[in-house]
Amino acid sequence: MSFSRGPREPVPEVETNVWSCTSDDCQGWMRESFSFAEEPTCPLCSSAMNREVRVIPEMK
Repeated sequence: MSFSRGPREPVPEVETNVWSCTSDDCQGWMRESFSFAEEPTCPLCSSAMNREVRVIPEMK
């Protein structure tokens, strides 16, 4: 017996302000709305972060 969850609806993607790690060796980033600091450091490697815009899945 197999169970099917059926087709999933696509998650809409939106332009979102994020902080992105400046280190070439790190892929760290976070949504701007999840940061409490005005200029956060990367939680993975402690490098500086730059503000940018990415198209990512919308959070509700």
